[in-house]
Amino acid sequence: MPISTIVIIVLILVLIGAVPAWPHSRSWGYGPSGIVGVVLVVILVLVLMGRL
Repeated sequence: MPISTIVIIVLILVLIGAVPAWPHSRSWGYGPSGIVGVVLVVILVLVLMGRL
């Protein structure tokens, strides 16, 4: 399995985990999912440029 596929799967799982839908994370707001979104955009740009 190529490394890019593994990275995409891990990022999707982290993005789902960062959604503030559970009681312990409601006070966090959208900060964690925003950070994961920025990381996802950076990874996407690297994949499109062929660097990853």
